[in-house]
Amino acid sequence: MATIGLSDMFYAPITESAEGIETYGTPARLAKAIQADLSIEIAEAMLYADDSAQESVREFQSGTLTLGVDDITPEVASVLLGAGIDENGVLISASEDVGPPVAVGFRARRANGTHKFFWLYRVLFGTPSTSLQTKGESVSFQTPQIEGTIMRRNKPDSRNRHPWKAEAVEGHPGVPTAITSSWFTSVYDPDFEDDADNG
Repeated sequence: MATIGLSDMFYAPITESAEGIETYGTPARLAKAIQADLSIEIAEAMLYADDSAQESVREFQSGTLTLGVDDITPEVASVLLGAGIDENGVLISASEDVGPPVAVGFRARRANGTHKFFWLYRVLFGTPSTSLQTKGESVSFQTPQIEGTIMRRNKPDSRNRHPWKAEAVEGHPGVPTAITSSWFTSVYDPDFEDDADNG
């Protein structure tokens, strides 16, 4: 079903163990959402034998997330980009700044009034673009865009796979209401208990 809206954009800080296994902190609001564009890179290989294709493998490699938001506060910029806030509350960006990866969650409204919910498990953001324009005869809003690289998470799920995205449709059969109603209270962790028990 088509989506007609975008809202509730959150990020969750990541703490990593010595082995690089992620633990997610409490989600916090990133900004008011204007736009979210996801583009995905797929690694593909084809095995040819006896003059024909015998096997094909397609795997997620990485992706790009481009967010259009109403504003990026200094507090959010300091977390996502590694920028510093000085003693006077001024945001200072340095060439050495590198932000840590975070999880990013948001929801898209569907045409029937329900929502599709997303968590991207590991996103590393770069410096946001800024476009400024003088005011002319008509008012034109200028808003920042921030781009991040989407990666798979290091922590495997119970199937020993490394997820990069979680997606849930509100009201879909098999999706408990409790899952979507609490989507932004914590980063969703895949639940394959039945598969693990049967494996």
